Amino acid sequence: MSRPPLPLNALRAFEAAARHQNFTRAALELYVSQAALSHQIRSLEERLGVRLFHRLPRGVALTEEGAALYPVLNEAFDRIALGMARFVGGAGREVLTVGVVGTFAAGWLLPRLADFEAAHPDIELRLQTHNNRIDLAGEGLDLAIRFGDGDWQGQDCTPVLEAPFAPLCAPALARRLQEPRDLARVTLLRSYRVDEWPRWLEAAGVAGVEARGPVCDSSLTLAAAAAAGAGVALLPLPMFEQELAEGRLLQPFPVTVSLGRYWLTRLRSRAEREPARRFRRWLQARGEAASARSDG
Repeated sequence: MSRPPLPLNALRAFEAAARHQNFTRAALELYVSQAALSHQIRSLEERLGVRLFHRLPRGVALTEEGAALYPVLNEAFDRIALGMARFVGGAGREVLTVGVVGTFAAGWLLPRLADFEAAHPDIELRLQTHNNRIDLAGEGLDLAIRFGDGDWQGQDCTPVLEAPFAPLCAPALARRLQEPRDLARVTLLRSYRVDEWPRWLEAAGVAGVEARGPVCDSSLTLAAAAAAGAGVALLPLPMFEQELAEGRLLQPFPVTVSLGRYWLTRLRSRAEREPARRFRRWLQARGEAASARSDG
């Protein structure tokens, strides 16, 4: 694709002025005079054939055309800055963008990221959290970590970590629960997956108990509600090891149920890049080590 010559100085002047909504501050940022900055913006307006700013008695305001152009340039300059930041000391870093379900990110991945950074200093890992619903292609992601059965159409799925579920609650509430059928007397917090409590209750041999508590859209929210004493939440145990170790949450019953596992996924239509391969192998190794400790 051929590109027309771009007036980069004028575009940079406009982006700074639009961001500050002030010509003087923009000129100071760019180390030019206000007159020079005004000239650059005026030349851009003449080139485009539109006005980009309303000149007001006490400042400036974007026109409709200026408001449409600003986010395009702002994003472009941000991307350029990020791209240049990858080259530190003359060495380029490969960028790997990974979408991660929020519970896994907070409860398992983040405490281990320093290990990955130390082992792979040439990879710049960028994480975007999601709520288990994600579009790899549409969101520009190389990989995604999600929870489920590993059956996502058009994707290669690598198992990362088993995550047995069990009821967790605040210590004060746990003292009221002597056996699983006592759950009939407390609030059972729910996720949008309606089969979770029925499957655990069946595994525990409990009949006639129905979950009717509030519905939360993530395990992190459920855990926060449970720790605050709002009820009992059914949660993936490996994601809340710290809360259990610190006593903020307790597991009143030993019964667990498997509702799925965490997977690393990528589109089959895209070749696996070297940074993605190395992240996959690292993630598998850490997951296997965590599973071995829990089994032991």
